[in-house]
Amino acid sequence: MGIINFQGRRTSQPEKEHEPILVSDYMSKNLITFREEQPIEDVIETLIQNKISGGPVVNEKNELIGIISEGDCMKQISESRYYNLPIDKNNTVGKAMVKEVETIDGNMNIFDAANKFLTSRRRRFPIVDKGKLVGLISQKDVLKAAMKLKGNTWK
Repeated sequence: MGIINFQGRRTSQPEKEHEPILVSDYMSKNLITFREEQPIEDVIETLIQNKISGGPVVNEKNELIGIISEGDCMKQISESRYYNLPIDKNNTVGKAMVKEVETIDGNMNIFDAANKFLTSRRRRFPIVDKGKLVGLISQKDVLKAAMKLKGNTWK
């Protein structure tokens, strides 16, 4: 005689609504920021020590006013070499930073953010709320979100 297993009538499970994964879920909130009046040498040291490739520039009210990157610092080094001079102590973040900064909304879906990274060819986007810098999302953060979803649907 075989084993009979009767569990009763099975009801179908209602399909769960997938909540979107937002940029704010994966953005970095403890940021290394720079000030407009800081010397480029300080920025270079900070980038090297913290193994980062750039960071936001804020004013005293924590409002985003620019972004400084390794590339911006490299330009300063290159210009110093061209004139056969050491890095000028008067070269400040304000002179080297990019002032036209594209931002991302913290409520944006992480996959829309991935698409924005691809189309803009940027490595990081600041997140601003009511004029104040609240976070930063990088390409690596988007990859972390994708790995967390591994095995699930991409909704």
